[in-house]
Amino acid sequence: MENKNKSKAKPFLKWAGGKGQLAEAFLKFYPEELVKNKIENYYEPFVGGGAVFFDIAQRYHIKSAFLFDINEELILVYKVIQSDVESLIGHLYKLKHHYLNLDESRQKDFYYKVRQDFNSSKNRMNFNRYSKKWIPRAAQIIFLNRTCFNGLFRFNSKGEFNVPQGRYKNPKILDEDNLVRVSELLQIALIEHVDFRRVEKMVMKNSFMYFDPPYRPISKTSSFTSYSRNKFDDDEQIELAEMFSRLDKKEVKLMLSNSDPKNTNDADDFFDELYKNYHIFRVPAKRMINSNASKRQEVNEIVVTNYPVL
Repeated sequence: MENKNKSKAKPFLKWAGGKGQLAEAFLKFYPEELVKNKIENYYEPFVGGGAVFFDIAQRYHIKSAFLFDINEELILVYKVIQSDVESLIGHLYKLKHHYLNLDESRQKDFYYKVRQDFNSSKNRMNFNRYSKKWIPRAAQIIFLNRTCFNGLFRFNSKGEFNVPQGRYKNPKILDEDNLVRVSELLQIALIEHVDFRRVEKMVMKNSFMYFDPPYRPISKTSSFTSYSRNKFDDDEQIELAEMFSRLDKKEVKLMLSNSDPKNTNDADDFFDELYKNYHIFRVPAKRMINSNASKRQEVNEIVVTNYPVL
């Protein structure tokens, strides 16, 4: 961060619903206290690809970050990058070198072999205690994410990664410089595999919390709430809104984003009713996970804050 010529750290995984494209648009929604460097603690209960954290950590002077997610595989990668990025880079280099030196047919075989090894070894992993075994698994996750179809990060009900191989001539399997920069940023972070409900008791004063939950589907064909084996339906959205209200009473600065149901149904007031006591904005964004690039049209997302936005 001290070197102005150094490229900014960015998400290390492709992420459906990632906020990289909205980073600039989000600037006007951040609380004034954050912009003036008066907020010390940053919380994300659904860290996902981490685009908002990376932007905030490099733009403002937060002292501590608390990054949480229900997906244990995702948290595993974050912790490996935080604790042992050089070893991770070594494993990724081997995967990259091997994969890119294969012809198309053997690349396909290699992809499915890595996917099979990844899924079959899950039962031997202890996700509650850091281990050197986490490092090759983190490398497999990044490799699969970078070479799978459409960069999806999706698991079935058994917790198995089930995305087929994608077609890329030269996928970016290893971005060494970015991983090092991400590791540097993560040194201020507490990273944990927890359900969002448990975060409420952890929040300290002088904090800003950003919620980016699995989005409510705006159509039957756009549903993508299974980046982990846990479903996130309207009941969970309501629970989250209730938690939002309780944290508001504790004077925590809060911001939330979600899909806008009105993209497909003008009469759908689900979020307008759920957050009617707060400030609701609509922000244009491009839908990025449709397999047909021509159908990745611009849609609105909602942003909710518990503070006025100038």
